[in-house]
Amino acid sequence: MSEVADLCAELIRIRSDNPPGDTAEVIEYISGYLDALGIDGTIVRRRGGRCNLVAGDVHAPLLFCGHVDVVPAIPAGWKFSPYSGTVADGYLYGRGASDMKGGCAAILAAVHTIVDTGDPLPAALAFVCDEETGGSHGIAYLVKKQLIHPSDCLIAEPTPPCTVVVGQKGLCRIDMDFQGTPGHGSLYPRIGVSAVMEAFKLLAHLRTIHEREYPVPEEISALIEASSVVLEEVFGVAEIQDILRRVTFNPGRILGGEKANIIAEHCRLELDIRIPWGCTGSEIVAEIRAVSPQATLRIVDSSEPNHTPLTAPIVATTCRQIERVYARAAVPIIQWAASDAKVLRTAGFSVVEYGPGEVTTLHGIDELVSVDALEAAAEVYCGIICSYASASRPS
Repeated sequence: MSEVADLCAELIRIRSDNPPGDTAEVIEYISGYLDALGIDGTIVRRRGGRCNLVAGDVHAPLLFCGHVDVVPAIPAGWKFSPYSGTVADGYLYGRGASDMKGGCAAILAAVHTIVDTGDPLPAALAFVCDEETGGSHGIAYLVKKQLIHPSDCLIAEPTPPCTVVVGQKGLCRIDMDFQGTPGHGSLYPRIGVSAVMEAFKLLAHLRTIHEREYPVPEEISALIEASSVVLEEVFGVAEIQDILRRVTFNPGRILGGEKANIIAEHCRLELDIRIPWGCTGSEIVAEIRAVSPQATLRIVDSSEPNHTPLTAPIVATTCRQIERVYARAAVPIIQWAASDAKVLRTAGFSVVEYGPGEVTTLHGIDELVSVDALEAAAEVYCGIICSYASASRPS
């Protein structure tokens, strides 16, 4: 195997499931790898073994970022053990292969290549512990403590090979508790108030919100068009534009009621809502409060739609290096999900996402990444580093 595939396999074999979120061992491994290359780093420890690593020149014009936590894997149904890092038929299998230990491995391989040339590394590196659970101990903590500083940034999240993610929808994750008036189930709906049905009334209203489209700036509209073409091909699903242009919601968890013949007194609803451009999370929350005034609502996580302008140097440089490696046009897109990019953009970083992976396998059974994609990503990263090194040299 190539070095980058070996690195990815090693990272997969080091368990870093989140929950529980203990990343100490994998961060120690990366720290040791960089230390052997002569790159100093600082391990930033948080409770529960949640460890981050910041390395390189933190005042450099470029930051490479990756998260080392992964969602847990149930072994049933996997072709190979999810923590084996097995390579078969040109693919590397395992939890985190795409999301995103493959990207972390490609960063490390690129750094190794640059160090071997004898050139300085014009970049900082950040490997963080909890992207999968919101980032409060990871990227948000590093920003808050000023352990990293605003710069151009590439997050090695998995993307289709010739696309650069320059923006993402907003996020509003909320927990709601509905209170009903109990009574004998046979008398409902004439008697009593069902907390379960109050929750379903809100869900019905969210379906009407989903039908709305919002006016967006011309640049965003063009990005949505381009993104739809790419994503429809990747997922094999038509009308992806609806996902990008509209509010989408997922009632991820509902716990309600006491017994079949009792009108439900309590119901808890955990909602994941994604906010498109032209709309804000606060608008949607205000509408939810108006529809369900008796419910208590707690915002767990939130961010507004965000993007990096196409004119930003990190966008042009990344596209140029993808085109060099793949000999195909690179396409900037926006995505439906959220990542650590939302925190970094809010803090003043100019961020793109680009990395190796098979996005259709994320969080799934038989998550995988092709060895070719790992090697190509490392080569793209080398080109980006060299471009920033050239730009920073005195003329």
